[in-house]
Amino acid sequence: MRKTNMYDLIILGAGPAGLSASIYASRYKINHIVIGNIFDSSTSKAHLLENWPGEKSIKGLDLVNNFHDHAKSFGVDILQENVVEIIKEVNSGKKSYSIKTNLGKTYQSKSILMALGTKHRKLNIPGEEEFLGKGVSYCAVCDGAFFKGKTVAVVGGSNSAAMAATMLSEHTAKVYLIYRKKPLRCEPIVLDRVEKNSKIEIIYNTNIVNVLGDKRVESVELDTEHNGKKELKLDGLFIEAGSVPSASLVRELEVGVDETGYIVIDQNGSTNIKGIYAAGDITNGSNGLRQIVTAVSEGAIAATSIYKYLKEE
Repeated sequence: MRKTNMYDLIILGAGPAGLSASIYASRYKINHIVIGNIFDSSTSKAHLLENWPGEKSIKGLDLVNNFHDHAKSFGVDILQENVVEIIKEVNSGKKSYSIKTNLGKTYQSKSILMALGTKHRKLNIPGEEEFLGKGVSYCAVCDGAFFKGKTVAVVGGSNSAAMAATMLSEHTAKVYLIYRKKPLRCEPIVLDRVEKNSKIEIIYNTNIVNVLGDKRVESVELDTEHNGKKELKLDGLFIEAGSVPSASLVRELEVGVDETGYIVIDQNGSTNIKGIYAAGDITNGSNGLRQIVTAVSEGAIAATSIYKYLKEE
């Protein structure tokens, strides 16, 4: 892409939504850059994906790498930086945005696409922060191999929790899948695999209220008894309790969000602020489905809308 002090578009986020938007932006010949790291994408941390059309089964990181390579093939710059501030500017009646990063660099653009995805929801219980990296993890794909032959627990009831439990069973001796309700809310095909896995034991209607140990995780405290005890011996705890939108950057810009913090978009990917668009898991779009296929779709739609917006401007 042509180097310039002012871009037509800056895409924040290098996951499926951001990279899909970049591919379409390149085809529209929109002068743009992408700021983000593919390893920050939740897709890159997925063990196996089996609902991406055209791939019966593919590792999450492999799929995001495919997106990355496709976007790069058009010559776009994908910058491995973190955005720390976005400032709205008006010069001669024309609006633009200055984007500052953790490397002390500033980039300017006529429009922005927010595709920052979500971050892990924390349990906010005693011991969670203390033992992070010492038995507590938010990424089974990243850390599962460190628990070979050990006993671990996964917290959550979604697809990601069930699939994390299944993946961890390949390394560990025992996996507890702990969910605060009943039944699990994963897809039936995923639930079937969990229930047939002899290494996985599901504990329903239970919460973890404390993480215990000395230098590393040794056990967790439950709010209900399991086999007559509220303490469950563990070597590791994997938290898959859902996600929250990474929308903190838009607050000072007064971009509209819903009651749960997701950016509100219309059918074009537009926000309430002219020139700012959003796509992917960070939005309230696609009926809340938040899948890779919807993120890619929202990215393509937003890029098309931005192309029309820039033409009008």
